[in-house]
Amino acid sequence: MSNAKVVLTGIKPTGMPHLGNYIGALKPLIEQSATHKTFVFIADLHALNTIHDADTIKQHTYEIAALLLSLGLNTDNAILFRQSDIDVIYKLNTLLMNVTPKGLMNRAHSYKAILEKNGELGDDPDNGVNMGLYTYPVLMSADILLYNADIVPVGADQKQHVEFARDIAEYFNRAYGNVFRLPEPQIGKDIGLIPGLDGRKMSKSYDNTIPLFAPEAELKKKIMRIITDSKLPNEPKNPDESTIYLLYKHFANDVEIQNMRDLFNQGKIGYGDAKKVLFEKINAVLSGPREKYNYLMAHTNELDKILADGAMRARAVADKNIKHIKKVMLG
Repeated sequence: MSNAKVVLTGIKPTGMPHLGNYIGALKPLIEQSATHKTFVFIADLHALNTIHDADTIKQHTYEIAALLLSLGLNTDNAILFRQSDIDVIYKLNTLLMNVTPKGLMNRAHSYKAILEKNGELGDDPDNGVNMGLYTYPVLMSADILLYNADIVPVGADQKQHVEFARDIAEYFNRAYGNVFRLPEPQIGKDIGLIPGLDGRKMSKSYDNTIPLFAPEAELKKKIMRIITDSKLPNEPKNPDESTIYLLYKHFANDVEIQNMRDLFNQGKIGYGDAKKVLFEKINAVLSGPREKYNYLMAHTNELDKILADGAMRARAVADKNIKHIKKVMLG
């Protein structure tokens, strides 16, 4: 394992993920954790940019931990911990500030998006921008560099975060020698659009999501609300234009997927029946994890123990690395 690539990923505790998050990020993470040494942190410090209530952050932190464990995160290879439990992350964040150009922060997509929105509204350019948001890329870089991460799985829209970590590492290495590894972004394979209830991309901003661990009755109700066209049951339908099929193929096996395609193409299934098949398939895949999730959320003391163990393992790596970093910077 010592020569294996180190994978690192962080998940912000801002609410229950939906099926799109599961298909695009969580499922691949669980699969990768079975074969790679993986650091998985719950990014509660990053959540402070938008959530200013301690109980809410704590609750969401438990939710993410319970969710990952219930989905099968391999904690032999994966170190699951709360970001804020590693005290030296604050130290490294401060140290990296001293080699990070302000111009780099000005180019951050999240910051530029707020400037643009404020400009459209005629507001002060920095309205709503706190320093946590503005320096967000530095803390994220610290998260990556502290654990000598080689690979950082991200969506295509988050690639800049890893590029910034590489930039900051290079600024540091030019000043102090070859201290940091240069992480590589790992962009997930193109799985296509994960549609929501209205056919647009599944997103909380569109209010068209299906919560990952929605209770069975709610899951069925959500699926039955999927918007379809007006084709009759005996009319051929294009499966690749159907939200029902596009979701189904991420939960079914190859034989089931082909069978559903044939039923759509040959006009042998109506949308109502297809929705019922979709519900039964998703419910069958997620019912076991949902039960474990509910158990863990009712026994948060078990989550505390797992997170504490993960923090101890992560801290062993972080403390060793920060000592070297401080030595090359401060003597």
